[in-house]
Amino acid sequence: MSTPSRLARRMWHQLEPIHAVLYFSPQAFAAAGALGYDVESRWPSYFAYRTAPLGRAGARLATAVYYSFSPATIAAHVPGVWEVAAPEQVLATRLEAIDRTYRDLLGDRLAGPGVAEAAELARAAAESVTVGGRPFAAANLDLPWPDEPHLVLWQAATVLREHRGDGHVAALVAAELDPCEALVSFAAIGAAPVENFAGRGWSDQEWAEARERLAARGLVDADGQATERGRALRDQVERMTDDLAFEPWRRLGDERAARLGQLAAPFLGAVFEAGLLPMTSTLGITTVQLPD
Repeated sequence: MSTPSRLARRMWHQLEPIHAVLYFSPQAFAAAGALGYDVESRWPSYFAYRTAPLGRAGARLATAVYYSFSPATIAAHVPGVWEVAAPEQVLATRLEAIDRTYRDLLGDRLAGPGVAEAAELARAAAESVTVGGRPFAAANLDLPWPDEPHLVLWQAATVLREHRGDGHVAALVAAELDPCEALVSFAAIGAAPVENFAGRGWSDQEWAEARERLAARGLVDADGQATERGRALRDQVERMTDDLAFEPWRRLGDERAARLGQLAAPFLGAVFEAGLLPMTSTLGITTVQLPD
């Protein structure tokens, strides 16, 4: 893996959990429940929180930007989430939820000078991205910046992870992997167990048909495991994703990026120590490694 790709991937590993705690923390579920969302499942609040920067998005727009969720799953939640609360209410609530989450996790440590410095560096990286072809990143970058440094850090991490995610969709499209094939091929390399992808909403038949299409291209074998060609294609996707995510880190520079990683470590550690994130996710953070 090239040095730029390594830096982009390392920063993703360090900042992604800081953002993703929004979808798992008890404080975020409580805040969503207070708005009226069903929190027996994580999906109503997930779609509300993550889609809100796009405004009152409909099912087609949400299907386009989420990419790997089945259209039926998207339609089950969007635009219905806006009947519970308007996007503006959801945006205010998610920031309040993150504020409560990190105050409970870090307490007085949020007042330290390192948090302000981390926020400044993360915001500089986030504001340096170009947004062409990056709808999720652009929508989050259009939001006003909060006042508290720890919330600035979270919002910047959100812009940067959505910037990467938008690029990942572009890499999947370039590889000619449709939304269901993207997941089947990812599971085929062992990035996560097949059952972990159930929340994306594809039926057994849709999953099997996607596997057949991949097999016809020589990307998976009869057991659904990735062939050498299939692994090479997924390596290509991950490498392109890293390359497309490098822009803000190139502009921030190696030293300041390393400093941001160092300063953000207490947030990362607090999230993991609290056990708020699932041990195995569909992101493949701990399993996907590119060849040198």
